[in-house]
Amino acid sequence: MEDIHINISQSVAILVDGNNIERSLEGVYKSSSIMINFDVLIPKLLGKRGLNRLIYFREGKNISSKLAERLHSKFYGSVIPCHKSADIPLSIKASQLAGKVDAIIILSGDSDYVELVRHLKSEGVRVEICAVESTTAEVLREEADYFHAIVKEDSFSLNQGTMKKKSKR
Repeated sequence: MEDIHINISQSVAILVDGNNIERSLEGVYKSSSIMINFDVLIPKLLGKRGLNRLIYFREGKNISSKLAERLHSKFYGSVIPCHKSADIPLSIKASQLAGKVDAIIILSGDSDYVELVRHLKSEGVRVEICAVESTTAEVLREEADYFHAIVKEDSFSLNQGTMKKKSKR
């Protein structure tokens, strides 16, 4: 009998609640200049899966054009400014994408997304949460199909480039 290898590829959408992730990083690392290093984090989140969409939702008008350019050039991603919180625009986009992707990864630890996670799962979408562990609502982690912890190596400081581990002496 012939060995048949089937390579199944999952299509993934990554939706980022920028304000939530930025606040979480600032709180844990006590620095307002710390940012997600998408060049490190995105490949880690995807593994061998394909990226369908990357959207960074951010409240406010002072959105870094450098971030928008970087996300677009590396991942064909986009940045969407939000009038208030990202919760509603992110939830609408996730619902629109539910029939087009196999998995949605939400970068946020906010418990406001619990109902969205439940809805997406009822639509047959795998839902993963990626956030700073200590600032993630337990109920959100429990509802998700998988939780990815954002660790220091997934970030960098705008002042120093990539954050270095403190040497132990």
